[in-house]
Amino acid sequence: MSAPILTVRNLSASIAGQQVVESVTFDVPASGITAVLGRNGVGKTSSIRGILGLIHRQGEITLAGERIDGLKTHQIVQRGVGYVPEDREVFAGLSVAENLALAERDKNPRREFVAELFPDLVARRNQAAGTLSGGQQQMVSVARALLNDNRILLVDEPTKGLAPKIVTEVADALQEASKTVPILLVEQNLDVVRRLADDAIVIAGGRVVHTGKARDILDDESLTTRLLGVSAEAHA
Repeated sequence: MSAPILTVRNLSASIAGQQVVESVTFDVPASGITAVLGRNGVGKTSSIRGILGLIHRQGEITLAGERIDGLKTHQIVQRGVGYVPEDREVFAGLSVAENLALAERDKNPRREFVAELFPDLVARRNQAAGTLSGGQQQMVSVARALLNDNRILLVDEPTKGLAPKIVTEVADALQEASKTVPILLVEQNLDVVRRLADDAIVIAGGRVVHTGKARDILDDESLTTRLLGVSAEAHA
Protein backbone atom coordinates (compact mmCIF):
# COMPACT_ATOMS: atom_id res chain seq x y z
CA MET A 1 0.00 0.00 0.00
CA SER A 2 1.42 3.38 -1.00
CA ALA A 3 2.17 6.07 1.54
CA PRO A 4 -0.47 8.78 2.12
CA ILE A 5 -0.05 11.92 0.04
CA LEU A 6 -1.10 14.08 3.00
CA THR A 7 -0.85 13.43 6.72
CA VAL A 8 -2.33 15.64 9.41
CA ARG A 9 -1.36 15.13 13.05
CA ASN A 10 -2.90 16.97 16.02
CA LEU A 11 -3.96 19.94 13.93
CA SER A 12 -5.46 22.76 15.96
CA ALA A 13 -6.51 26.10 14.52
CA SER A 14 -7.98 29.37 15.67
CA ILE A 15 -9.59 32.46 14.17
CA ALA A 16 -9.26 35.79 15.99
CA GLY A 17 -8.13 33.91 19.08
CA GLN A 18 -11.09 31.51 19.10
CA GLN A 19 -10.22 27.86 18.67
CA VAL A 20 -12.13 26.30 15.77
CA VAL A 21 -10.19 23.04 15.37
CA GLU A 22 -9.24 21.15 18.54
CA SER A 23 -7.03 18.22 17.51
CA VAL A 24 -7.51 16.74 14.05
CA THR A 25 -5.54 13.72 12.85
CA PHE A 26 -6.03 11.88 9.56
CA ASP A 27 -4.34 10.60 6.41
CA VAL A 28 -5.29 11.19 2.78
CA PRO A 29 -4.49 8.31 0.40
CA ALA A 30 -2.40 9.00 -2.70
CA SER A 31 -5.34 8.29 -5.01
CA GLY A 32 -9.11 8.70 -5.14
CA ILE A 33 -11.41 11.03 -3.25
CA THR A 34 -11.52 11.31 0.53
CA ALA A 35 -14.58 13.08 1.91
CA VAL A 36 -14.62 15.20 5.06
CA LEU A 37 -18.05 14.92 6.66
CA GLY A 38 -19.75 16.44 9.68
CA ARG A 39 -22.51 18.74 10.79
CA ASN A 40 -22.33 22.47 10.14
CA GLY A 41 -19.82 24.37 12.24
CA VAL A 42 -17.74 21.42 13.43
CA GLY A 43 -14.44 22.51 11.87
CA LYS A 44 -14.38 20.99 8.38
CA THR A 45 -13.62 24.17 6.47
CA SER A 46 -11.33 25.39 9.23
CA SER A 47 -9.32 22.18 8.95
CA ILE A 48 -8.83 22.77 5.23
CA ARG A 49 -7.87 26.40 5.83
CA GLY A 50 -5.53 25.30 8.61
CA ILE A 51 -3.75 22.85 6.32
CA LEU A 52 -3.19 25.69 3.87
CA GLY A 53 -2.02 28.11 6.55
CA LEU A 54 -4.87 30.51 5.84
CA ILE A 55 -5.63 30.66 9.56
CA HIS A 56 -3.40 30.31 12.61
CA ARG A 57 -2.66 26.65 13.21
CA GLN A 58 -0.44 24.23 15.08
CA GLY A 59 0.29 20.59 14.46
CA GLU A 60 2.25 18.47 12.01
CA ILE A 61 1.28 18.38 8.34
CA THR A 62 3.24 16.53 5.69
CA LEU A 63 2.81 16.51 1.91
CA ALA A 64 4.42 13.53 0.21
CA GLY A 65 6.64 13.14 3.27
CA GLU A 66 7.69 16.81 3.47
CA ARG A 67 6.70 18.93 6.46
CA ILE A 68 4.65 21.90 5.27
CA ASP A 69 3.17 23.19 8.53
CA GLY A 70 5.96 25.74 8.81
CA LEU A 71 5.39 27.12 5.32
CA LYS A 72 3.32 30.07 4.18
CA THR A 73 0.23 29.54 2.05
CA HIS A 74 1.85 30.48 -1.27
CA GLN A 75 4.74 28.09 -0.56
CA ILE A 76 2.29 25.26 0.12
CA VAL A 77 0.44 25.99 -3.12
CA GLN A 78 3.73 26.05 -5.03
CA ARG A 79 4.43 22.54 -3.78
CA GLY A 80 1.35 21.28 -5.61
CA VAL A 81 -1.68 21.87 -3.40
CA GLY A 82 -4.70 23.06 -5.37
CA TYR A 83 -7.54 24.77 -3.51
CA VAL A 84 -11.19 25.31 -4.39
CA PRO A 85 -12.58 27.60 -1.66
CA GLU A 86 -16.05 27.33 -0.18
CA ASP A 87 -17.33 30.63 -1.58
CA ARG A 88 -15.75 30.41 -5.05
CA GLU A 89 -13.86 33.72 -4.66
CA VAL A 90 -13.64 34.55 -8.35
CA PHE A 91 -12.34 37.95 -9.44
CA ALA A 92 -15.68 39.48 -10.36
CA GLY A 93 -14.33 42.31 -12.51
CA LEU A 94 -12.06 40.08 -14.58
CA SER A 95 -13.11 37.88 -17.46
CA VAL A 96 -13.29 34.11 -17.23
CA ALA A 97 -10.09 33.86 -19.29
CA GLU A 98 -8.30 36.33 -17.00
CA ASN A 99 -9.41 34.43 -13.89
CA LEU A 100 -7.97 31.25 -15.35
CA ALA A 101 -4.75 32.91 -16.54
CA LEU A 102 -4.07 34.25 -13.04
CA ALA A 103 -4.25 30.70 -11.66
CA GLU A 104 -1.65 29.27 -14.03
CA ARG A 105 1.61 28.45 -12.29
CA ASP A 106 2.94 25.61 -14.47
CA LYS A 107 4.87 26.09 -17.70
CA ASN A 108 2.34 23.92 -19.50
CA PRO A 109 -1.08 24.53 -17.92
CA ARG A 110 -3.75 21.95 -18.70
CA ARG A 111 -5.95 24.27 -20.74
CA GLU A 112 -7.28 21.57 -23.07
CA PHE A 113 -8.24 19.35 -20.14
CA VAL A 114 -10.14 22.21 -18.49
CA ALA A 115 -11.80 23.19 -21.78
CA GLU A 116 -13.05 19.62 -22.25
CA LEU A 117 -14.46 19.52 -18.73
CA PHE A 118 -16.06 22.96 -18.89
CA PRO A 119 -17.02 23.83 -22.49
CA ASP A 120 -19.41 26.49 -21.16
CA LEU A 121 -16.43 28.43 -19.83
CA VAL A 122 -14.82 28.41 -23.24
CA ALA A 123 -17.96 29.98 -24.69
CA ARG A 124 -17.93 32.60 -21.92
CA ARG A 125 -14.20 33.22 -21.81
CA ASN A 126 -14.61 36.97 -22.39
CA GLN A 127 -17.50 37.40 -19.95
CA ALA A 128 -16.88 39.09 -16.59
CA ALA A 129 -16.82 36.41 -13.91
CA GLY A 130 -19.05 38.49 -11.67
CA THR A 131 -21.89 38.26 -14.19
CA LEU A 132 -21.87 34.45 -14.27
CA SER A 133 -24.39 32.34 -12.42
CA GLY A 134 -23.35 30.74 -9.14
CA GLY A 135 -22.85 27.41 -10.88
CA GLN A 136 -20.71 28.95 -13.60
CA GLN A 137 -18.59 30.74 -10.99
CA GLN A 138 -18.09 27.42 -9.23
CA MET A 139 -16.88 25.94 -12.51
CA VAL A 140 -14.36 28.78 -12.79
CA SER A 141 -13.17 28.06 -9.25
CA VAL A 142 -12.74 24.34 -9.95
CA ALA A 143 -11.15 25.02 -13.33
CA ARG A 144 -8.52 27.29 -11.77
CA ALA A 145 -7.37 24.44 -9.54
CA LEU A 146 -7.37 21.89 -12.36
CA LEU A 147 -5.17 23.99 -14.64
CA ASN A 148 -2.06 23.00 -12.70
CA ASP A 149 -0.43 19.64 -12.16
CA ASN A 150 -1.18 19.30 -8.45
CA ARG A 151 -0.21 16.65 -5.95
CA ILE A 152 -3.55 17.04 -4.17
CA LEU A 153 -6.71 19.11 -4.44
CA LEU A 154 -8.47 20.54 -1.38
CA VAL A 155 -12.07 21.16 -2.44
CA ASP A 156 -14.45 22.87 -0.01
CA GLU A 157 -18.24 22.55 -0.46
CA PRO A 158 -18.19 22.68 -4.29
CA THR A 159 -21.91 21.94 -4.71
CA LYS A 160 -23.31 24.25 -2.04
CA GLY A 161 -26.30 26.21 -3.30
CA LEU A 162 -26.14 24.84 -6.83
CA ALA A 163 -29.01 23.57 -8.98
CA PRO A 164 -29.13 19.76 -9.39
CA LYS A 165 -27.95 19.89 -13.03
CA ILE A 166 -24.91 21.96 -12.06
CA VAL A 167 -24.21 19.69 -9.07
CA THR A 168 -23.97 16.79 -11.51
CA GLU A 169 -21.62 18.73 -13.80
CA VAL A 170 -19.32 19.71 -10.93
CA ALA A 171 -19.34 16.13 -9.62
CA ASP A 172 -18.50 14.85 -13.12
CA ALA A 173 -15.50 17.21 -13.26
CA LEU A 174 -14.23 16.13 -9.84
CA GLN A 175 -14.64 12.47 -10.73
CA GLU A 176 -12.61 12.98 -13.90
CA ALA A 177 -9.96 14.98 -12.05
CA SER A 178 -9.63 12.29 -9.38
CA LYS A 179 -8.28 9.90 -11.99
CA THR A 180 -5.04 11.86 -11.99
CA VAL A 181 -4.91 13.64 -8.60
CA PRO A 182 -6.11 12.72 -5.10
CA ILE A 183 -8.84 14.97 -3.70
CA LEU A 184 -9.75 15.93 -0.14
CA LEU A 185 -13.40 16.94 -0.43
CA VAL A 186 -15.56 18.75 2.11
CA GLU A 187 -19.14 18.03 1.05
CA GLN A 188 -22.58 18.12 2.66
CA ASN A 189 -24.45 16.51 -0.25
CA LEU A 190 -24.40 12.83 0.65
CA ASP A 191 -25.53 11.81 -2.83
CA VAL A 192 -22.36 13.39 -4.18
CA VAL A 193 -20.26 11.75 -1.44
CA ARG A 194 -21.80 8.37 -2.16
CA ARG A 195 -21.00 8.73 -5.84
CA LEU A 196 -17.47 10.12 -5.56
CA ALA A 197 -15.77 9.25 -2.29
CA ASP A 198 -13.70 6.18 -1.54
CA ASP A 199 -12.88 7.07 2.06
CA ALA A 200 -14.43 9.40 4.61
CA ILE A 201 -13.35 11.35 7.66
CA VAL A 202 -16.03 12.52 10.10
CA ILE A 203 -15.34 15.59 12.24
CA ALA A 204 -17.35 16.60 15.30
CA GLY A 205 -16.48 19.30 17.80
CA GLY A 206 -13.19 20.08 16.08
CA ARG A 207 -11.96 16.47 16.26
CA VAL A 208 -11.99 13.42 14.02
CA VAL A 209 -14.53 10.99 15.47
CA HIS A 210 -14.66 8.37 12.72
CA THR A 211 -12.74 7.23 9.64
CA GLY A 212 -13.48 4.49 7.17
CA LYS A 213 -14.85 3.67 3.76
CA ALA A 214 -17.42 6.24 2.70
CA ARG A 215 -20.02 3.68 1.74
CA ASP A 216 -19.63 1.82 5.04
CA ILE A 217 -20.55 5.03 6.84
CA LEU A 218 -23.38 6.03 4.51
CA ASP A 219 -24.85 2.52 4.40
CA ASP A 220 -25.06 2.41 8.20
CA GLU A 221 -28.24 4.25 9.11
CA SER A 222 -27.52 4.54 12.82
CA LEU A 223 -23.94 5.68 12.22
CA THR A 224 -24.98 8.31 9.70
CA THR A 225 -27.71 9.63 11.96
CA ARG A 226 -25.43 9.74 15.00
CA LEU A 227 -22.43 11.30 13.29
CA LEU A 228 -24.07 13.54 10.70
CA GLY A 229 -27.53 14.15 12.11
CA VAL A 230 -29.21 13.08 8.87
CA SER A 231 -30.85 9.96 7.50
CA ALA A 232 -28.78 8.02 5.01
CA GLU A 233 -31.96 6.64 3.45
CA ALA A 234 -33.00 10.14 2.44
CA HIS A 235 -29.87 10.36 0.28
CA ALA A 236 -29.74 6.83 -1.04
